[in-house]
Amino acid sequence: MPALRVIPVFRHGQERLYVSLRDGRSVAWYDRDAGRVSLLHDDDELRQEVLAALAPFVTGDVAVGPPPVPTAAELARLSLHPDDDLAPNRPGEALHTELERFAPRHRYRHDPRRDELAAQQAVGAELERLEGAGWRVLHSVPLPGDGDISRIDHVLIGPAGVMTVRTLHARRQRVLIADPMVRAGRGEPTPELRWARRQAERASLALAAAVVPGLALYGAARVDIVPSFRDVRILRDDAADELTRLGGVLKPADIEGLYAVARDRGTWLRV
Repeated sequence: MPALRVIPVFRHGQERLYVSLRDGRSVAWYDRDAGRVSLLHDDDELRQEVLAALAPFVTGDVAVGPPPVPTAAELARLSLHPDDDLAPNRPGEALHTELERFAPRHRYRHDPRRDELAAQQAVGAELERLEGAGWRVLHSVPLPGDGDISRIDHVLIGPAGVMTVRTLHARRQRVLIADPMVRAGRGEPTPELRWARRQAERASLALAAAVVPGLALYGAARVDIVPSFRDVRILRDDAADELTRLGGVLKPADIEGLYAVARDRGTWLRV
């Protein structure tokens, strides 16, 4: 048996250790969270070689055997056409496209979309920290129609439930929230809370699940809220820490099932 290599691979905040031959072909992997070594070939000699290669990395008792049967959510993901899969979207994906298209024409003029993109990137990076705590995150989810609610900046699916998140650039500014209006600095007030609620309603129809609206205030120096309200969650720069402290509502299988539905572009076409 040729010498085996152990290669760590990180995906969705989780680590797997892949065991491969020198030519790169994988023969097994070790999932620490599941406590399982999955063998791609039923061979006693290979089994011993794999376990020997993984010995420095394995902790506690592990199950050893063929890969588990894919769940319904995994099968749905595998059947998605790449053009319909929203999972690869970057934070601000739609803004990236717009700026790449028009940037050469306006490269000497400040474009407020660049501020919006910076806010979505920063908030998106913060929310992606949740993946290590069992959450799933989608960015720049398109909705039918035009206007201010035609794209959901971020969709979160995790132990505490489902949330849609609008992002507002408010770096070093005071934010005044007077339901439904929100004003950042000296800018014009906009009905951000109304838009956040409407996006959550559309997501609830698409996913057939309860959805909480959220508004992320990127870089706000101060936030004043009058009067008080409870249906929209206001997120600051430490959003990940705040959300990990929320109580559990969904089980891991429910999270994966909703995520498989949410990442399909076709899911959102009917709302």
